[in-house]
Amino acid sequence: MYIILLNYTHGLEKIEKHLAEHRIFLDKYYALNTFICSGAQNPRTGGVILCKADSKAEVERIVSEDPFNIHGAASYNIIEFCTSKFAPAFEPFV
Repeated sequence: MYIILLNYTHGLEKIEKHLAEHRIFLDKYYALNTFICSGAQNPRTGGVILCKADSKAEVERIVSEDPFNIHGAASYNIIEFCTSKFAPAFEPFV
């Protein structure tokens, strides 16, 4: 399991310009059951994606497709973690 932390490298004007494309990117990986949840940070300085993937290399490949990355609007911090405890309703994602 991975946490992808996005940090915007430009103002919200540039983020908004690429937001529709970014949401299409998100939809693709939700449809593939790779993304579990996502959303904006508060305050809106970036975003967070919870991702199920086999390797960090796979996550890096996925991130390379994000329009925010392609257009240089965000940087990414990928954090791997092993789930050791979770709510019963979360079990399908583990």
